[in-house]
Amino acid sequence: MSIKLIVDSAGDIDKAEAENRNITLIPMEVSFGNETYFDGVNLSRREFFEKLVESDVFPKTSQINKFRFEEEFKNAVSDGSDVICMVMSSKLSATYQSAVDASKSFNGRVRVIDTKNACLGERILIDYAQSLIAEGKEADEIERELNKKKGKIKVLALLNTLKYLQKGGRISYMTAFAGGLLNIKPVVAVENGEVKLVGKAVGSKKGNNLLVQLIEKCGGIDFDMPYAVGYSGLSDEVLKKYLSDSAYIWQGKTESVPSYQIGSTIGAHVGPGAIAVAFFAK
Repeated sequence: MSIKLIVDSAGDIDKAEAENRNITLIPMEVSFGNETYFDGVNLSRREFFEKLVESDVFPKTSQINKFRFEEEFKNAVSDGSDVICMVMSSKLSATYQSAVDASKSFNGRVRVIDTKNACLGERILIDYAQSLIAEGKEADEIERELNKKKGKIKVLALLNTLKYLQKGGRISYMTAFAGGLLNIKPVVAVENGEVKLVGKAVGSKKGNNLLVQLIEKCGGIDFDMPYAVGYSGLSDEVLKKYLSDSAYIWQGKTESVPSYQIGSTIGAHVGPGAIAVAFFAK
């Protein structure tokens, strides 16, 4: 019996990549005022950041409703397959509850995983799920393994600006203004399914150093598991600089570091110029 993987777009996997990897993607809706798009389908990550910078309207992301999940689940199980459905943290979106509600009509053949993450953290758990499917693991075993391992995922992001956290209502205008004057570079992490501020540095160089220190504080990267780095905005120059500054972490451990452009779900709040690292802690 085959196992099919269904994911939301919060893991920053777009339609083209999903099709290439034989993953069913259910995109989230992203709205700029009266204009609504499907994330990763008719709105690329580059187009999203162009709009984010140019628009006076802060974008909104809508949860995926129960009926869209039901439609995809019905298609997936029609040939006798089981389904592993992976979605962003239940503390960040009601999408998880929509998927759970939809799964109840399929007699246990659909298993919904609350990744307790989003962005790169969700992506590396999806990567791990796909490797387990390729190994021929049973659906119950895959579900148990994903729920066991997801707690080891660490996501750390160094932001270039506080502006978009303020626009999204996560910090006050005065905090953002003062941070800009002092060139404060905050570091945020996903902890227990929520985005939290875990450190601050003055300037990009100290910010990069702080990111390295926080990785070491987590126990370091398990290179036997999936890992990734990412950047937000239209240029990856800041990510290249970080990889150069932190070269000793990667040298001798990997031939190349998988890197991606961060998408709309987290990108709206971190703004352009952010860098992120996602990994399973040792």
